[in-house]
Amino acid sequence: QAQLVESGGGLVQAGDSLRLSCAASGRAFSGYHMGWFRQALGKEREFVTAITAAGQYIYSTDSVKGRFTVSTDNTKSTLYLQMNSLKPEDTAVYYCAACTVSVARTLTQCKYWGQGTQVTVSS
Repeated sequence: QAQLVESGGGLVQAGDSLRLSCAASGRAFSGYHMGWFRQALGKEREFVTAITAAGQYIYSTDSVKGRFTVSTDNTKSTLYLQMNSLKPEDTAVYYCAACTVSVARTLTQCKYWGQGTQVTVSS
């Protein structure tokens, strides 16, 4: 059974760094666009960043691009999100997803989702 499992969340102070991991198992995800989304309390889930199946990087905003870095390991079985200079507004549950459509600055048609990992940034 295909599965995505996130880890690495936690409580940090503004300006700190965190690295999230997303372990993929149960099937090959090489043909999918792999991305990170987040959902803050009371808000809709939003796209953060991704690596497309072709190896292109997508960032939702310039602010994210300057502080967050998405990457995979050599086997593409683990997706990472390195987050630097964290801000209180980055507080959210972060999800990884495997999606089939890459358009503009986002991913859609996401077939697989992880359970999410909480990131809390205190001011």
